[in-house]
Amino acid sequence: MSDVQIYDKAMCCSTGVCGPQVDPVLPRFAADLDWLAEQGHTVRRMNLAQDPVEFASNEVVKQMLADEGVECLPLVIVDGRVVSRSEYPSRDNLALWTQTRVKPKTLLPTTSSGDCCGGSGCC
Repeated sequence: MSDVQIYDKAMCCSTGVCGPQVDPVLPRFAADLDWLAEQGHTVRRMNLAQDPVEFASNEVVKQMLADEGVECLPLVIVDGRVVSRSEYPSRDNLALWTQTRVKPKTLLPTTSSGDCCGGSGCC
């Protein structure tokens, strides 16, 4: 299983899913990280405002911050290798980088007429 580390910009809480104006990408990404952990991967998320020591103690992160500033955040590191920077990746990308199978989405059943209610009118 993979070791996944996320280094976020300074946010009000560990996930950024708080306050009056939540970036809609953040709840999706938080759910994707929960899913990744459920698959058996180690997932650690660090926030610059709450975990500055984690940023200072990682040489790769420290160098990227020195070279690019906070614009390189969020950084996603999988098994010691930077796989994404400056944006929150999709679940599909997280799965690819960790070699995790994504189950296909299930669709609602339809009838031959294409009516999901089967002609019952219950919808």
